[in-house]
Amino acid sequence: MARWLHDSDVKRPADNPTSTFPSEVDFGREICGDLSAAESREWLVTNGIGGYAFGTIAGHQTRCYHGLLVAALQPPLGRTLLLAKLDETARYASEEFALFTNRWADGTVAPEGYRNIERFHLEGTTPVWTFALADALLEKRIFMQSAANTTFILYRLVRASSPVELSIKVLADYGDEHCVTFGRTLPMEVTPVDRGLRVTAFDGATPFYVLSDSATALPAKNWYRNFDLAAERARGLPDRTDHFFAGEFRATISPGATLTIVASTAATPSLIGEAAFAKRQSESTALLDRFSAANFGGPRAKWAAVRQLVLAADQFIVARPLDEAVDAKTILAGYPWFSDWGRDTMIALPGLCLATGRPWLARNILRTCSRFVSEGMLPNQFPRAGAAPLYNTVDATLWYFEAVRQYFEATSDVGLLHEMYPVLDAIVDAHVRGTRFQIHVDPADGLLYAGEPGVQLTWMDAKVGNRVVTPRIGKPVEVNALWLNAAESMARFARALGRDPSRCEGLAQKTRTGFARFWNSEKQFCYDVIDAPGSPDGKEASLRPNQILAVSLPETALSTEQQRAVVDVCAKELLTSFGLRSLARNEAGYCGRYAGSPEERDAAYHQGTVWGWLLGPFALAHMRVYQDAGMAMSFLEPMFGHIKAAGLGTASEIFDGDPPFAPNGCIAQAWTVGETLRAWRTITAAVKPG
Repeated sequence: MARWLHDSDVKRPADNPTSTFPSEVDFGREICGDLSAAESREWLVTNGIGGYAFGTIAGHQTRCYHGLLVAALQPPLGRTLLLAKLDETARYASEEFALFTNRWADGTVAPEGYRNIERFHLEGTTPVWTFALADALLEKRIFMQSAANTTFILYRLVRASSPVELSIKVLADYGDEHCVTFGRTLPMEVTPVDRGLRVTAFDGATPFYVLSDSATALPAKNWYRNFDLAAERARGLPDRTDHFFAGEFRATISPGATLTIVASTAATPSLIGEAAFAKRQSESTALLDRFSAANFGGPRAKWAAVRQLVLAADQFIVARPLDEAVDAKTILAGYPWFSDWGRDTMIALPGLCLATGRPWLARNILRTCSRFVSEGMLPNQFPRAGAAPLYNTVDATLWYFEAVRQYFEATSDVGLLHEMYPVLDAIVDAHVRGTRFQIHVDPADGLLYAGEPGVQLTWMDAKVGNRVVTPRIGKPVEVNALWLNAAESMARFARALGRDPSRCEGLAQKTRTGFARFWNSEKQFCYDVIDAPGSPDGKEASLRPNQILAVSLPETALSTEQQRAVVDVCAKELLTSFGLRSLARNEAGYCGRYAGSPEERDAAYHQGTVWGWLLGPFALAHMRVYQDAGMAMSFLEPMFGHIKAAGLGTASEIFDGDPPFAPNGCIAQAWTVGETLRAWRTITAAVKPG
């Protein structure tokens, strides 16, 4: 059997910081042995087609999304929980050691396998547990094969004075990732196959396989009921689930030897775990090498944490095969529950693709999105299989221009610009003429108006029932900052292609002049919305973070003094360690905690909740105003530390508005990771060596 590949086995140049995978995510018993600490830290591995494996350090499930194989049956969606967990028991030196943990609906925690975890760390994005069994040490790794609904679980007996016997119970499932399971009366069909078991949940269900390179498989048919899902209870959702005991694998591992368990929708996946792991690590090495090459030469503040976010960035980029483009890519907005969204994709793309040295991925995604443009609009949510796209967004389309601008600035790819220009020009036409949801340029002031009752078109998009929580109908400030930049970008694109830029130059100039209407001279910051039908004077004066984009985007209509005033008020009233509050604390309706039922959480979503993606624009706006790259970088530092606190090695969607700014929402959010990387790279480039 092939020898296990370690970091030390990979020989690379000594001056190359990507030579190994040392991670800041590395815990001993102080975290692993504390159940509350271990269950609040979650690991994630992905397969590049929308599937994932996801769980806690402690090993027990707290969410319906936790599982070892959540397969994307209709990539990148159709995500279905297949292998829920493995319950492992080790027998060594006449003693049994539980390696798994379960919490039951009555609150009982049994067994308490987390107490046997000596160490947990990441190797790249691969979670690694080290279990201490008397004088023996047993390692466990979980990772997925790229482009396949296949999860590997690898065990290695690192140290022992005699062999270890393993009993591994397979707990299966078959349900939508968003749902809990109530065990049916009839069992699933479990069939012995070569090297393991085939599980078919019901007639018409996709069968899946649990196999091993050397263990003996014994089928079983029984439901285990009433697993507790504490995180779902905290979210006001169903908090109990059942899993099907499909079988048991038994094996004996000698010191230095390995055991591989594979869960897959493929009938004959590779069972050579060490080779599969080496391939996965080589993919990560190549990604880090590209990133290093793209960012070599300048200061490397927080390099280890940044590199971990580069690996996290890759998890969001997935296949979205189309009839006319089988190799099409897209960006998932967040794990575990988001699909691909137009707005999130365009905001995250520069950081996930360009800052990591992969412009060809940006090109692919920009082309993929162009196929969905309709009536001058990019979808808010891309379609599930057989469904139509949803176009309820005004800003996703405008972020598209900004993503194309950054791509062209990075690559000078005139070929793609030639291809995209007619699409972008048609979008401008549609916005000038008017399109869905009253989106149109007001000829009186050149500003973009959008909205109608019951529809939320900006990124502040929460609804409670039929009530839009932040009804920003009218002319939102960030929408018009984006419209100004889109017009200026189109003028530059026209000049680059030898076309007449005068039309877009005129649109930009009129918008620039009209933007003066956003300035609130009394409060010395921008109105959030003007010409708002729901406001007595047509102006929404609440202090929100949207105006920071009027400073951070390349083109601004604000004076130098106004830019500084915006940055200062955001710094004093909205800035937290991990992003900007969505509403200032002294404003009516402020909510400092994101918690409770779905209705309660939606009501708080944009009423004070901190958004991590805004930390990048704030840092860049601060650097623009104060010309202090070191200070700008300091605003990003807490996010680099955050990679050890919630979603391990990645960055959360949102945080509480009140200290200590507890993380919440998705544990891995594309635009938080992307904007952190983009800001880091931009600020780093501004620091002169030496």
